[in-house]
Amino acid sequence: MASPGLQLQLTEPELKLLQTLVYQECGMHFDARRTHFLQDRLLRRLKECRLDSFYSYYRLLISEEGKEELAKLLENLTVNETSFFRNKAQLDFFHKHILDEILRRKQEKANFSLRLWSAGCSTGQEAYTMVMLAADALSYHCLRNPSGYEAPLPRPLIPPPWKVEILASDISYSVLRAGQEGIYSESQMASVDYNYRLRHFDKVGDRYAVKKAMKELVHFDFHNLKTEYLPQHMDVIFCRNVMMYFDEPEQKRLIDKFFRCLNPGGYLFVGHAESLLGLTDKFNMIYRNTGTAYQKVEGGP
Repeated sequence: MASPGLQLQLTEPELKLLQTLVYQECGMHFDARRTHFLQDRLLRRLKECRLDSFYSYYRLLISEEGKEELAKLLENLTVNETSFFRNKAQLDFFHKHILDEILRRKQEKANFSLRLWSAGCSTGQEAYTMVMLAADALSYHCLRNPSGYEAPLPRPLIPPPWKVEILASDISYSVLRAGQEGIYSESQMASVDYNYRLRHFDKVGDRYAVKKAMKELVHFDFHNLKTEYLPQHMDVIFCRNVMMYFDEPEQKRLIDKFFRCLNPGGYLFVGHAESLLGLTDKFNMIYRNTGTAYQKVEGGP
């Protein structure tokens, strides 16, 4: 047990052990620039566990009884920074052009399902943004391209015969719980305009609750991107500001996984500071104005 006045020092061998463990568990790579952040988060957890050395903490993490603590550490290592309608140029590209192209292509084949994945969803704002934009795009599409299906009254969020499924995944159980709850403060709603607030949220005191119709379209699930579990038949994957945690070999493995997850002609969105250039030839970069995306190459390796 740690003494109150004990100054804990992280030795180089201990740092290497813990870096390797984190990398093996979730693919997160902490280079020299981010070592201080890793040390700070390790120290917080070590003190919480009332241990007297980083090696003792490492031994706990690799033990059978340390699985819960390992999950807590990994939660502490992700920043979980997110917001509604983040990176507007990219979302405009998704909303007005990419969704339009996917919906037209699917209707030609009488395939009325749309599957989207928010990988690294944090507290859910990205996934719910995807619902709002997909619902809008479908409304416009159905006006221009009637399917012959009679919509019931009151009109559902997703017009029949279309079905929308959104997977929202993260490595942190606490942010997944927050996303499932779907309740946001005024400051978190700052980028959501009045029209969207009125249609998709209920005002509860000084907070906003996601309406049931929108919440039912999003499935929140724990997923470690390091593992080989692959949700299949995705039309679009958003994985923004996640690859920056990984080194180049892990980034390449992740891109290969996304390639296998996507339907033919599917799209991958990454963060504005991230790029697939030089990492793969399985995707083509496409852009409009300042919005960029990567489209799966047909017949790719």
